[in-house]
Amino acid sequence: MTRHVVATVEQIPPGERMLVTVQGREIGIFNIGGEYFAIGNRCPHNGASLCKGRIVGLVEAAEPGSYRFSRNGELVRCPWHGWEFDLRTGKSWCEPDRTRVRSYETRVETGGALEGPLKADTFPVSVEKQYVVVEV
Repeated sequence: MTRHVVATVEQIPPGERMLVTVQGREIGIFNIGGEYFAIGNRCPHNGASLCKGRIVGLVEAAEPGSYRFSRNGELVRCPWHGWEFDLRTGKSWCEPDRTRVRSYETRVETGGALEGPLKADTFPVSVEKQYVVVEV
């Protein structure tokens, strides 16, 4: 697996998310209480952007009328049809054995932990009248 630096911890505060593209794949990075999780951005049902969905928790009931809210902020709900996916595993909450989105391993590393030179692509930039022009 190839490692990719996608953001600084300050860019994704707790309870927030960021959509990134890595090797042509859209991946949602989510911060749940200081832990980072990554899933594919495409819902397997109809292809909606999961990063546009609500971050929710789980309502459980041991018996009728007795409800308990748990896993606050650990599920994302598809914005189109409401399918819910576990941000930790990518599994669908209603069909975990059959339906899932791809999950990716994430970790936080210090700047010194990255090996090799980090290079950014640079492109010539010029200003023409009031337009900034990038040459690719």
